[in-house]
Amino acid sequence: MASPPCSVEDLKPPAGGSLAVLEGGSLSIPDNPVVAFIRGDGVGPEVVESAIRVVDAAVKKAYGGSRRIVWWELLAGREALDKCGELLPKATLEGIARARLALKGPLETPVGTGYRSLNVAIRQALDLYANIRPVRYYGQPAPHKYADRVDMVIFRENTEDVYSGIEWPHDSPEAAKVREFLLKEFGIRIRSDSGIGVKPISEFATKRLMARALEWAIRNGNTVVTIMHKGNIMKYTEGAFMRWAYELALERFRDYVVTEREVAEEYGGSRPEGKILVNDRIADNMLQQIITRPWDYQVIVAPNLNGDYISDAASALVGGIGMAAGMNMGDGIAVAEPVHGTAPKYAGKDLINPTAEILSASLLVGEFMGWREVKTLIESAVRRAVEERKVTQDLARHLPGVEPLRTSEYTEVLIGFIEESEPDSSM
Repeated sequence: MASPPCSVEDLKPPAGGSLAVLEGGSLSIPDNPVVAFIRGDGVGPEVVESAIRVVDAAVKKAYGGSRRIVWWELLAGREALDKCGELLPKATLEGIARARLALKGPLETPVGTGYRSLNVAIRQALDLYANIRPVRYYGQPAPHKYADRVDMVIFRENTEDVYSGIEWPHDSPEAAKVREFLLKEFGIRIRSDSGIGVKPISEFATKRLMARALEWAIRNGNTVVTIMHKGNIMKYTEGAFMRWAYELALERFRDYVVTEREVAEEYGGSRPEGKILVNDRIADNMLQQIITRPWDYQVIVAPNLNGDYISDAASALVGGIGMAAGMNMGDGIAVAEPVHGTAPKYAGKDLINPTAEILSASLLVGEFMGWREVKTLIESAVRRAVEERKVTQDLARHLPGVEPLRTSEYTEVLIGFIEESEPDSSM
């Protein structure tokens, strides 16, 4: 395997693979697609290696030799800094843009200081505007009474809101200018020791996110799409997010949807058969609703910060983010990554649970690439591993008498289950 490139001039997709092509708004996936991957920091290299091995086994099982993935390594994070002298080489962004398909391990983001989040930088540079986070129960130990009733997916807007990075330290000249402007032009006084951030939410970004969420719901047979917002307080950002999401649903998906108000006023309180119910919930209420009534929620659409909060909260219902998949999607491009961070204290110890990375990879291959048989095989293997209590230490510690598996051992277990599975007649 060639060394990962540091410069755009050295970019060369691996031999034997073909690049996915965007044609007329649709992504054409060859039988030998090049999929870029970034090992990441901390436990990233271990979980990415595990994910690649499991995906390769599932592709082989599903399609024999008729399809295969050709993996292309790119650099970001500490390894990129060591080898290329920068945390996020332009070659990496260009490589992902060319491949259109990528799997990423977690990248380190210092809290409160240091460089800006590389995860956010990649999403914004490639316009990966939809962060998709399914939350499902596979039988793992979980603290919630209704864990087995949790099956939802969060569509989180990725490019705007407070995550857009428009902010200044309290003692900066920029913050002083903003305070001066607000006081002079609008009579708004802000304390001199206040840091200042800007929260943009646009009609354009809101509507394209809502469109992706409704397309998912239609494709996967979901019957409820909920808009999560704090529009009662932030009326012209999150309140507008809610209004624009409803507008998109009624403008472009009228034949598929019915609103909660329409159900109450026109259908006697019952959702008509064959229609997707579109409703909305205030953010703080939503966070308690998914605990008390998780069965009421299937697809949740949220601005960036709310989407981050509810993704982790929902994952906690089914045992935590160790099994929480994620994918960042744009138009004809996607980067899959787990919800969890780098977990440096476990790095290199062969202890970490790689399931989140594995399920992220299956999301990329099964949902975005359309190789749904691969996703089915991987999810079935994970479910069987949990049922047979063949799990890593994070789950084993909640199961009396269960000896935990190492990361590498757990990976072998999943591959074995995939290889043993009966072929699906639809494959």
